[in-house]
Amino acid sequence: MQHISLADLNLLIKDTLQTKLEPSYWIVAEIGELRLNQNGHCYLEFIEKEEAGNKLMAKIKGTIWSYSYRSISAWFQSITGEPLRAGITVLANVQVQFHEVYGLSLNVKDIDPNFTLGERARKRQEIIAELQADGVFEMNKTLSLPLVPQRIAVISAESAAGYGDFMNQIEMNEFGYRLKSRLFTATMQGDKAAQSIVNALLQVHHLASEFDAVVLIRGGGAQVDLDCFDDYELASHVAQFPLPIFTGIGHERDETICDLVAHTSLKTPTAVAEFLLRGMRQYEEKIKLTTQNILAIINEKVEKEQYHLKEHQHRLRYAMNKHFNKAGNHLDQVWQKWQYAIKQKLNKANNRLEMIEKTLQLVNPENIFKKGYSHTSVNGKNINHVLVQIGDELKTVSSEQVILSKVSSVKDTESKE
Repeated sequence: MQHISLADLNLLIKDTLQTKLEPSYWIVAEIGELRLNQNGHCYLEFIEKEEAGNKLMAKIKGTIWSYSYRSISAWFQSITGEPLRAGITVLANVQVQFHEVYGLSLNVKDIDPNFTLGERARKRQEIIAELQADGVFEMNKTLSLPLVPQRIAVISAESAAGYGDFMNQIEMNEFGYRLKSRLFTATMQGDKAAQSIVNALLQVHHLASEFDAVVLIRGGGAQVDLDCFDDYELASHVAQFPLPIFTGIGHERDETICDLVAHTSLKTPTAVAEFLLRGMRQYEEKIKLTTQNILAIINEKVEKEQYHLKEHQHRLRYAMNKHFNKAGNHLDQVWQKWQYAIKQKLNKANNRLEMIEKTLQLVNPENIFKKGYSHTSVNGKNINHVLVQIGDELKTVSSEQVILSKVSSVKDTESKE
């Protein structure tokens, strides 16, 4: 049976590829794996997945030799702000190579960083559109922020410089304000960062009643470190979180999707701390101003009421004086009337007494006796009140003398004798 060796077959494949294929091709693929060896050579694995899912459609090895890698990677990072890494989609100029021992691979001649920028922007817009279609994009922004947020849940890495900056700014503030904060630790960069932050948010959610707001912060770093904040799942959790979320993830140039959906986006952890402290300061100044306004209104009201009170005092004093004068005149009139009435009464009483005195004088026995009358009694009784009998002793009193006599006979006044 006719046959060829494996080496001959591989040479045939190599010759066929070299004669049938173009010197190079521009391909779009995702970097599935990437590693550097000690000689500076870069070994990659290019993959392609279905758009509707994660099913692998194609895979091939790639190589960037050290003399090319230095210039390609430097240029790529200067344009995109991130190094070549696994997980990003690139437009690469590649040469198909076949080695008798190592098999088929792609030798990377160039990578267009502008394509990666555009691809990243496209994915970013897709995620934004999806969040808007879900109806959650503005949800966190519509939450009412307490007048003075003081109970803060902080999501960050405990060792992160950004967390230290935030806490120093809060604890050393010149106004002496005190905020109650609690750290919920999370990985803030790398492939696991998005899920780690989601897990921290879920922890805060269980304790939502204990906090006024959430602060999501990290220190500075490479652009690639921010990619987790463009993750759909993380952005969706931030958008729908029941507490206002402040972001300060340490970038100066671009906003991540988490920044866009958060209640308040600030550039750095220090800026977040300053924002919270400034809000407290403004509230304190507002209270002071309100207090001053209230005191001014009270003072104005007191002065006005004091003026009215003095007016009322003057009017009352005038009315009282007028009333007292009128009452005094009335009392004088009443007193005069009473004096006249009393005088009349006394005069009448004096006249009556004089008449009584005259009457008494007229009936006074002494005066009657002086007129020639006398008084006769029988045994100490008025003679008109007893029946006089013969032998009774009579006592007759006149003005000049007392006469004692004995009855010798008694005659009736009606008798003619």
